[in-house]
This record gives sequence, structure tokens and C-alpha cells, in this order.
Amino acid sequence: MKFNMKLVQAGLVAAMATASAGSMAAVFNDFQVSEGSVPGSVVNTFTADKITGNYVEVVSFDGAGNFATSIKWQAGQYVANDGTTPLTTQLGSFGSSGYGLYALLQGTGTYSTNGAGITTFNFNPGGSLNVWIDPDANTSFTAPATGAGAWTTGNTGDPDYLIASGALFGGTGTLDPTLSSCKNGGINCGSFGTSTSFLLTALGSQYFTAPVPFYNVSFESGQLNSFVVAGTQTINGSLDVVFGVPEPTSIALMGLGLVGLGVSLRRRKQA
Repeated sequence: MKFNMKLVQAGLVAAMATASAGSMAAVFNDFQVSEGSVPGSVVNTFTADKITGNYVEVVSFDGAGNFATSIKWQAGQYVANDGTTPLTTQLGSFGSSGYGLYALLQGTGTYSTNGAGITTFNFNPGGSLNVWIDPDANTSFTAPATGAGAWTTGNTGDPDYLIASGALFGGTGTLDPTLSSCKNGGINCGSFGTSTSFLLTALGSQYFTAPVPFYNVSFESGQLNSFVVAGTQTINGSLDVVFGVPEPTSIALMGLGLVGLGVSLRRRKQA
């Protein structure tokens, strides 16, 4: 599918308007995973609606209101029933059937800090997203020197294989050092959300098996730890992923893709 950026951006505005009306329980789109497609794993098919994981981000600020970021995300668990029920799968398991799932994202954006010390971030459209399966869950990672560089991987003789790629539509974030939870190097100093295009490879279609065609947008939401908005910083925290489509009638699904908003998500099943 060819993406219409104006359509997507209009949908994001509509979603923010919906969110401002009040907070309601999120409803995430279901998807199906076939773990038997991963070399070394046993046959197992399950339905989930969210993926949770941990991210490490290297971000560089130029002092003129621009930033570049490079993010490594490693999936930890699949969740079902609108993000309420953790599932037991082979993802991250020890033993011969365990495997890893990770993503590498690069992007740029702008930032500004107000008089109270609260910084707002806006992600630019573009950049790159690549999602990989690590069959033996043994890939090593080396961080880039700056946010403009790419994470490099090692010990990938399994080999790792690409299951999806995409690019940023955009996103926002807020760092608030005035929060009581952020004192003394706290881990709850703000949050960020992004939306990206999401295109499965042929191997990815054997792993994410339903719906067909699969959702073509992913929505990511992460929390920010304390850091200084200057130079190059390394940040880490949790990050969740859900999936959707970019039509205006379903973009309100994005819930996790917008920061600080309680978004009501409407389930949309694809044939």
C-alpha cells in the first residue's frame, strides 16, 4: 500500500481530538503469531494485541533545537486481551526453542524547553525502522557514538533475518524534570510516542500470519528516564508496540502512539 502522508497526519489530529474528550480503556487490534516459522522453535500459534519490551536510545542534541536518535528495542513479551494478559511463548525463553525479536530505529526531530524546564520533542517524518528475528537469542549490540549513527550487531551467524521495515510518520515526547517521580535520577520523567509504517518481508509474513494483509502501521509508546537535554545522551526504559492502519476512521487506534493522552482505541478487524 502507498501511504498518503496528509491522510495520516489528518488522522493524528483527529486522534488527539478524540483523546482530549476523556480517558477510556484502550482496545488494541488482535494479530496472530506463528512461532513455528522461527528456526529451532516448536510449532506454536497464538493471538496477541501488544508487544512489550525494553529500549536503549542514543540521542544527540545540537543546541539549536534539533536532535538525532538511534534506538535499539528488544521485545520481551506478547500480551493479549487489550494489553492485560501476558502470554507464555518462546520469545526470550531459555533453551533450544527460545528466540529473540528486536528492532533498530533511526530518526530526527526538533525540541524546545520552556521556562519551567519542560522539554517537548517532535519527531520528523522519515528515518528508518528494521525489525529482526534472532533465532538463537544471542545477538550482541554496539551503540553508536552519536544519535546520528546506527547500532551495530554481532554474533549473528544464526543468521538473524529481517521480518519488517518502515519509517517514521512522526511522534511527540515530553521530559518534565519537575515531576516528583523524576527527582534524584528518577525513571518516570516523561514519555514519548511514535507511529511508523510497517511492511512485512516474505519471512515476516510467515511469523505474523494474521490478519492478511497485515496492519501497515505500528504505534510505539515509551517512558523517559532522567537525562540532560544537551550533547549526546544514552536513555533506556520500557516501550510497547501495537498495530493499526492509517485510515482516519481507525487512526484513533493509535492510543500508544501519542504521549500523555488517554486515547480510546476502536477494534478494527481485517479480513
